[in-house]
Amino acid sequence: MNIQPLLDALGIQEDAARALADDLRTQTAALQARLREAETHLEHLAITRKTVTALADRIPVQAGSTGLPEHTDYPRILAVFNEAAGPLRARDVCEALYHESLPKNIEGTRAKLKRLVKLDVLTEADTGNFTRKQ
Repeated sequence: MNIQPLLDALGIQEDAARALADDLRTQTAALQARLREAETHLEHLAITRKTVTALADRIPVQAGSTGLPEHTDYPRILAVFNEAAGPLRARDVCEALYHESLPKNIEGTRAKLKRLVKLDVLTEADTGNFTRKQ
């Protein structure tokens, strides 16, 4: 019995499997590089958000403006407080603005509420509970 044709067929299959494995390794390496880039970009965005939020309290209010910082959320936040029957927490305001209740969104909203307290628009009745100034 001649097994050479069987061995030849196995060799062809081994070569094909080896080529596929090499190709998949190359694709995996490229995907890992793209993943590292995306993760680095996310880290930079998080640092930028943290920096901008920290600096937001230092931005002076423009003369002749409504007294509110220029951001689309501030008028919406005040509208939420106009409808509220009592004090609100940052999470409540986030939900009213249809923001996801993620920590970054809640902290961003809390920073805006604190800014409105500093601008004498809101008051913080007790820690974390904000109301419209009467």
